[in-house]
Amino acid sequence: MNTNEKIYLRKSAPERSARMVEAIYGCKWSLTVYQLLQNGKYRPGEMVRSVEGLTTKVLNECLRKNVEFGILQKNSYPEVPPRVEYTVTEFGRKFMKILDALEDLQDEIVNGG
Repeated sequence: MNTNEKIYLRKSAPERSARMVEAIYGCKWSLTVYQLLQNGKYRPGEMVRSVEGLTTKVLNECLRKNVEFGILQKNSYPEVPPRVEYTVTEFGRKFMKILDALEDLQDEIVNGG
């Protein structure tokens, strides 16, 4: 073997990011939540009122997952009544670009493109 030849190791899938994408796509409401945030809906109550079929329980679970992944940030304000808002983190903006690219790829597949 030539000493200048590079030996490549088996490449593995990016385990953590693949699990994150799977979890987000597995939650059928995550993409809807991102759309709500892009349209200025930051409070859970207004999110639930804006989407038919979305319940507070399901939304809270979805938001919790997104906060754990670092995609969203929960902001609590010491007011009466308490106010909570969610915002997209810098990491979340990068992640959403990947989701947009996946959606574009899906469109190409569907439309023969």
